[in-house]
Amino acid sequence: MIDRYSRPGMSALWSLEQKFASWLEVELAVCEAWTRLGVIDAQSMAEIRAKAVVDPARVLVIEEETRHDVIAFLTALEEKVGPAARFIHLGCTSSDIVDTANALLLTRAGKIILADLDALLGTLKKLALTHKGRLCMGRTHGIHAEPTSFGLKIAGFYAEFVRHRERFAAAAEDVRTGKISGAVGTYTALTPELEGIALDLLGLKADPVSTQIIQRDRYAHYFTSLALTAGGVERLCIELRHLQRTELMEVEEGFARGQKGSSAMPHKKNPISAENMSGLARLLRSNAFAAMENTALWHERDISHSSVERVIMPDSTILADYILDRLNRLLLGLRVNPENMEKNLMASHGLFFSQSVLLALVEEAALPRQEAYLLVQELAMHSWEEKKFFPDLVRADDRIKARLKPERLDTLFDPSRCLRYEDVVYARVFGDDNE
Repeated sequence: MIDRYSRPGMSALWSLEQKFASWLEVELAVCEAWTRLGVIDAQSMAEIRAKAVVDPARVLVIEEETRHDVIAFLTALEEKVGPAARFIHLGCTSSDIVDTANALLLTRAGKIILADLDALLGTLKKLALTHKGRLCMGRTHGIHAEPTSFGLKIAGFYAEFVRHRERFAAAAEDVRTGKISGAVGTYTALTPELEGIALDLLGLKADPVSTQIIQRDRYAHYFTSLALTAGGVERLCIELRHLQRTELMEVEEGFARGQKGSSAMPHKKNPISAENMSGLARLLRSNAFAAMENTALWHERDISHSSVERVIMPDSTILADYILDRLNRLLLGLRVNPENMEKNLMASHGLFFSQSVLLALVEEAALPRQEAYLLVQELAMHSWEEKKFFPDLVRADDRIKARLKPERLDTLFDPSRCLRYEDVVYARVFGDDNE
């Protein structure tokens, strides 16, 4: 991934140095297991521990000749370790090392992403609690519907990201799986006992049936979980982008001193962070498709998955880390405009009260629903076309006055009625900590 969309911690995890370091970590764990089983003598193991150092540049030079990265890696190790290197990679195949190292790297990347999600959830919760009860217009099809609260909007996103975290945590646990089972997974030159010892040293679980590789449904689970999370990021970003439109201006991204919005128009303050994340979310979803395509390999294995994973493993985890952090920073600096929310709420002349009037006519005045609907719709269209306040038209209509008392209409035209169950929803989302 390019530096522009990379954060140092996650990017460093996928460096060439860390790749070879994770391979060495697996090789040393296998050697330690052989030592515990009495196959490698203590002196040789001490020599391996002391001298096993990887020079990435040397590995790349050797790979120019071998055309095989793991063999190049092992050759470079042999040059450093000397005679005791004969025990390194004993009984293993390349996928024992690469797939198990992948499990280490994806698990470590997962911990970073889970920390990002926790930070984001904390910010969403604070935002939802801060704006609890703050009336704003709810929109369907982009059109005024009925009032909601800005807090409820954010609470909905909080609840969604709780689900994203749960899914990704399960996927990260699923991918925390290694294998040291040999060429086609039958332990021909290894033992399940050795595998258990080595993986325990690495903090990994053993794949119960691994063939020559870890089956790629685990990887697909991981990357599709990231894709769903990216979808949640984009959904929230689209909401913020719409709310920042000049005609609404209910929220606004922070704008730093010295920041410029347009090379041509000095007045511009654009929702660039939300737009950036909407675009990057598309990459994460497309990478998930590639991960799903990787699940169907020939027989015990082929190598068609390898090239894909060299790209999507670093790119997707780096992007997920980047957009979750950027979204959190956007929300921390978000400017909320209550005055515009109130102004926009009434911009449709109180038409959002139409359902309340309709239901009162049906339930309390016993008017047939279609008759009531046509009556209210007639007044609503008049309100919209003549730009007249809908509640005033309702109060003046003889057909309604004959059926609903003025004091009843007063209660129907109280917008806070829309939030009478807000506490119930908050309790569902946040439990007792919803104030």
